Amino acid sequence: MITGSIGWLTPALLVLSCLPSLALTACTSSCKAFPGTDAWPSPQAWNQLNETIQGRLIRPTPPGAVCHSDQPSYNEEQCPNVAQRWLVYDFHSQDPVSSMWDNWSNFTCLPDPTTPCSGDGYPAFVVNATTVEHVKAGVDFARENNVRLVVKSTGHDFLGRSSGPGSLSIWVHHLNSIEYHAGEFTLAGSGKVIPGNAITVGGGTEMYDIYSAAAEHNETIVGGGGRNVGISGYLTGAGHSILSPRYGLAVDHVLEMEVVTPSGDILTVNEDQNIDLFWALRGGGGSTFGVITSATVQTHPSPSMTAVLWMAFTSAEAPFAIDLVTYLMSQVPYMSDAGLSGYNWASIDAAPPLPIPGVPERVAGMYGSMAFQDSNDANDIEAILRPINETIMQRWGGAAVMIVQLTQFDNFLDWFDIHYDQDVAGVSRILASRLLDEQTLAGNEDALKETLTQVLSMIDGIGSYIVLGKGVRDAEPRGGSSAANPALRGAYSHTIFGTGFPGFNSTAEAEAIRNLDETLQPLRDLTPGGGAYVNEAFPYETEWQQVFWGENYARLLEIKRAVDPDDVFWCLPCIGYDRWTEEDDGRLCRVASSRKL
Repeated sequence: MITGSIGWLTPALLVLSCLPSLALTACTSSCKAFPGTDAWPSPQAWNQLNETIQGRLIRPTPPGAVCHSDQPSYNEEQCPNVAQRWLVYDFHSQDPVSSMWDNWSNFTCLPDPTTPCSGDGYPAFVVNATTVEHVKAGVDFARENNVRLVVKSTGHDFLGRSSGPGSLSIWVHHLNSIEYHAGEFTLAGSGKVIPGNAITVGGGTEMYDIYSAAAEHNETIVGGGGRNVGISGYLTGAGHSILSPRYGLAVDHVLEMEVVTPSGDILTVNEDQNIDLFWALRGGGGSTFGVITSATVQTHPSPSMTAVLWMAFTSAEAPFAIDLVTYLMSQVPYMSDAGLSGYNWASIDAAPPLPIPGVPERVAGMYGSMAFQDSNDANDIEAILRPINETIMQRWGGAAVMIVQLTQFDNFLDWFDIHYDQDVAGVSRILASRLLDEQTLAGNEDALKETLTQVLSMIDGIGSYIVLGKGVRDAEPRGGSSAANPALRGAYSHTIFGTGFPGFNSTAEAEAIRNLDETLQPLRDLTPGGGAYVNEAFPYETEWQQVFWGENYARLLEIKRAVDPDDVFWCLPCIGYDRWTEEDDGRLCRVASSRKL
C-alpha cells in the first residue's frame, strides 16, 4: 500500500489546462472537479488534506498492476497470487479501491498482463479513515473543492456504488470498533433507556466480526449472508437476512447511528433527535445522506440451527417440468411462515446440484440451502415438507422426487461458518430482482406459471430467497417506521437472477443489460407497482424511484435536498441521482435541465 505522504506531487502532474477540443462542460462548474482539469485541487491542497488526517491520504495503486510490466508496482512473483485471490471477496475488501466485480471499475486494471492497465477507473485519492475526524476532513475537502466523493467500506456492492473514477474516496474499513451493551442501551440526547442487549460497531465493521463478537455473549444480529458484508452499506439498503422471517429487516433493529453529513457535521441520530436522518439512513440507500461512522443495533439470542439442503426435481425433458417449478415457487410463503428461511434456486434445465446416483444429467425443479431455528428435531422439518412432497407424489407420481439432507448446529455462528455466501468475485456481472408477495406466489398458479415460462426461457434459472415474510411484515422499527422500501413488508420471495459478460466488450455489456432487462419484464408485469431490494437489483431500472423506494421516495428526496443541496454525495441508483450523469471518461456532470445558472 502506498504511504500517506504525497509531498512528491507537482502542479505539472495534476493540474492541466483544458484543451480546446474538450466539450465546454468538461471545463466548467457544471462538472465535478476531475484530474487533469483546472478545477482539480492543487498539490498543495492535497498535501494540506494529508497533514490534516495525519498522513493517511493514499494515492492508490491499482491492485492488478503487479501483473503489468509497464506499471511501477509490477512484481512477476506476486502476480499469480493476486490473480488467484482476485476471485475471493476478502481480497477486494482489504484493498482501498478494489471492487468485487470487474465491471464496476470499468476493467481498468485486471491481474492479466494481456490486458491494459491504468488507474483511470479508480478513485484518484483515498482517505484511509481511522477516526470520525478523518471522515469529516474528507467530506469537507470534497465539498469545498467540488470533488466527486465516494465511500467504500468493503467493496461488497452489487451495484458498484463504492467506487468512482477521478474521485476522492473515504475508506471506512478501519472504523471497526465493537462494543457490547448488556441489558440496556441509553439513547444520546434524550437519555431514553431501551431494554435489551445491543452492540455498537464502527461503520466499516464486517459482518463476520460482528457475528463473532455477539457470539461471545451467545447472541447474534439480523445480518447479511456474506462474511465481509459491511454494516453501513447493508443497513442503508434495509438489510435482509436469513433471520428476517423471524425478526424483520436489519434496519428494524437499529437503535442509533453516528453520521458525518454532507455539510461536515458529526451527528448522532436516533428516534429522538435528528429524526429525519435517522429515518432516511435506515433503507434510503448508501452514499447519499452522509457517512455512517457507527451504528448500534439490537442483538438476539443465538438460535440453534438446522441446515436443510433440499432438492425437488424431475427430468428436464419431463412435459410437466414448468408445472413442478411453478408449484414449488407457490409454496414459498407456506415454507416461510412455517419457519424455514434461506436461499433457493429454480430452473427447468440445469445440472443436478447434488451428486446423487441415478439423477438425470439435466433436471428441472428447485433446490436450495435453507435453515430452521431452535429445533433439533428432524420431525419438525419433516412435518413442514411432508405436504409438499405428498402433492408432488399425487400430481406426478415417481416421476418427480424430493430429497432432503439435515445437519444440526448448536448456534448461529457455527451454522454461518459453513453456510456463508461463497460466491466468486473478480467477474463481470449484473443482477436483476423483484419482490413477490403471497398473492403473486400462491394466489394464481396460472399467472405465475406463465411468468416463469417466459423468464426461464430466457435465463438458466432464478433465485427465490426466503429472507422476508411475516417477520418483516410485522416488525416495529424504532420511531414507528423507516425508509425501507414498503414492498419489502409484504414480500415473501426476493426473486433474483443475473448474467455475466466478457470484459473489454462494450457491445456484449450492452447486450447483457438489454437481455436482463427483457428477462425482468415478465416479473414487472406480474407485479405492477411492485418493487425490488435495492442492494441486489437491476441498476438500470427506468422506474427506479418506485421500484427501490415506492411511496417513501418523495420524503427521501426532500431530506436529500435539505441535507445535501449541492450533491456532495452521488451514486447510481441513489436518491436524486438524476441531476447528474457520468460521462464516458468518468467525470460527473450536471444534466442540462438541472444546471445552476
